Parts: sequence; C-alpha cells; structure tokens
Amino acid sequence: MGELVLRRRRMPSSTEDVFEVKLGDDFLMSSMFTVAEEEMARLALAAVPGEGLDVVVGGLGLGYTARTVLESPRVGSLLVVEILGEVIEWHRRELVPTSTSLVSDERCVLREGDFFALLGSPTGLDPADPDRRFHAIIVDIDHSPRHLLHERHGDFYRATGLDRLARRLHPGGVFTLWSNDPPDADFMAVLGSCFATAEAEVVRFDNPLQDREATNTVYVATVVPGDRRPDHRPCAPARIARSRAANASGSSTNPMWPPGNIVGSTPSAAASSVDVRSQT
Repeated sequence: MGELVLRRRRMPSSTEDVFEVKLGDDFLMSSMFTVAEEEMARLALAAVPGEGLDVVVGGLGLGYTARTVLESPRVGSLLVVEILGEVIEWHRRELVPTSTSLVSDERCVLREGDFFALLGSPTGLDPADPDRRFHAIIVDIDHSPRHLLHERHGDFYRATGLDRLARRLHPGGVFTLWSNDPPDADFMAVLGSCFATAEAEVVRFDNPLQDREATNTVYVATVVPGDRRPDHRPCAPARIARSRAANASGSSTNPMWPPGNIVGSTPSAAASSVDVRSQT
C-alpha cells in the first residue's frame, strides 16, 4: 500500500502543531480537519438510546472519532479496529494529540486487524466473542464508497457487505460512514435496502488552507428495533441529504501538503522523537 508517514508541522499563523498522515500517494488525514469525523461519532450516538453502549470504530487514524465516542458517558465499551500496527503504536507512544485520552481509558481497546476481513469472518469483530453485537459501528477507512484505499474493500459497500454489518448490530443499532465525496445516490439505494432507515448528512466547514467552504458526507443507517436480520429485505427509499454546518475546519478534498517534519521512521532507522515512516 506504500510508505506510511506521520508528520508534524506548525502553521505560520498558529502556535499549535498540525499532525498529518499519508499512505503512499494518498493523503489520509490532518488534525486541522476533524469536524466531520467527530460529527460522525456524535450522529451515531444520537441515534441509539440507553446506557452502557458497545461501540466499534473501524479505522483509528489520528483518533478523533474514537476520542469523541469516549467523551460520552453513555458508552460502556469501545473497540477500535486498525489494520496498521504502526498507527496503533503511534498512540501507545502518545505521539498524537488524542493518544492519552484513548490509551488511558479502560473502556477503549485498540485492536490490530483488517476491519473488513473480520466483519466477514466466523469470529466477527471481536474474536473473543464471535456472536457479539454492537449498538453502533462507525467506519472511516476509505475516501468514499467509490474511492477505495484497496480494491478488496469494494464488497463492503455492496448489499452483501452491508448486510453482514447489519447482522453485527443490536436491534435498533446504528451504522455511520464517513465519505469525502458528496452523497452518492447509488450507494444510498444499496444502504436503504439493507437498513430500516438511511440518510446522508452533509457536514460543511471552512477550509482555511484553500480559503473556501468544504464538505464531507456522513451516512447514517439504523436497524429497526427487534430486527434480527433473518433475511435480506428492501425498505423504503433512503433520504439523500440533510445539511449540517460546522464553524471549524474539517476534512477536504486534496488539502494542501505543505512542508513539515516527518513524525518518525521504521524501527531500524534513526528518527527524531516525533517522526514516523513505515513501509506497508
């Protein structure tokens, strides 16, 4: 998949460090742009009632989605599944701003693994409890349902993959998905065939690097209370897009990648205390 890079830099107009991640030629994330990732977690928790919620986050990254989940006292447990062991190690070494809040919270488990492969495996997302279901599953891995980091992820965004996910939810549970693209009508149709409700929330925010407004999409889908998923059945047409505005920065399409310090290297290479490069 390419070289994995965590980089820290400082904007000339700010006193705060900015953390950025690239994988090969793909720009994955920046600590400047986290509004939609955080909103994705809030939308998921708002959709499910009760206390002691069991939550899964697929994709750790810089940890802003996971941290937002843990900010809720209603959450009883959080399982974060991340395919890149190097990313988990960044957090265990507390190299990024969210790390301490994740590794110090007893509710949070960081697990190395392929989210998509685990979802389709007999052991499920939690190998220690193969039949475990969750109240919320939150996914931020690919750029969008059409723009994938790897072609093997494609099945997840079809009816068979989404139905597998729905079967891992408690009745009344929720699935949320981040996308860097506008709402996709074709994907919404598939989502609506697998869940009782499906919506696309457009999150708007300022992008100071490009001096313009930018948007991300958060898909929100729920399993009807009492639904044990005995079969694959269609539901009413999904709603395409409501809009949410955020007076802060969030992810954007191809944000600028200005010069900065690489935050690490492979274990065998000499590195500063804040630079990470890894080959995957």
